[in-house]
Amino acid sequence: MEAMRSMKLDPGARQAVLRTAATSIAAQFGLVEATPPAASDLRGALGEPRASFVTLTIEGELRGCCGTLTPARPLLLDVWSNARASAFRDPRFPPLTEREWWSSSMEVSLLMPCERMVVASEQQLLLELVPGRDGLVLEWSGMRATFLPKVWEHVGGPRDFLRRLKEKAGLAADFWAADVQVWRYETELMAAERPATLEAAPASGAWPHRDQALLPRKKSGPH
Repeated sequence: MEAMRSMKLDPGARQAVLRTAATSIAAQFGLVEATPPAASDLRGALGEPRASFVTLTIEGELRGCCGTLTPARPLLLDVWSNARASAFRDPRFPPLTEREWWSSSMEVSLLMPCERMVVASEQQLLLELVPGRDGLVLEWSGMRATFLPKVWEHVGGPRDFLRRLKEKAGLAADFWAADVQVWRYETELMAAERPATLEAAPASGAWPHRDQALLPRKKSGPH
């Protein structure tokens, strides 16, 4: 538990994460000039390898969600890539439009290390899950899916959570096998109701250090 607390970001770093995600999407629309952050320019927690997910919603409805489960690149670079994937490459949705962007809300989830769960049965898994806290990865025979902890807000409890996750993985809702593999994880969540209004990162690539507070700046909406 102490290790998880030590992975939490300070307020300045949290704002840098949100602004990086927003800048990645805005740059794709040509609203700002920016390139992905260079790993050599990142300091402290912003440059450490982390796994993240970026979720976009419009009026409460999912509009895109992509991310990584394994920390393989610096945090801000992972967020930049996942933000763009969520907006433009989620296979469940057409690419986000600029008009939609101005109406979008965004959440960034930073994953804590995954914990392998050794369970003898589906019932044992259901009993060990902690609603509201646990994200879950389920894998069987090459099929895999994950639900972020945020999904608990939209399901009717552990059994419904697991049934929907199995369906997301391409399995039957009532499927279970002795060799099913599961991992759980916690996340640090940060959100922006209107990320299109966040001040963009500088085109020079001078990305902020973790102790620099970044404040949102209002921009005019689409005409």
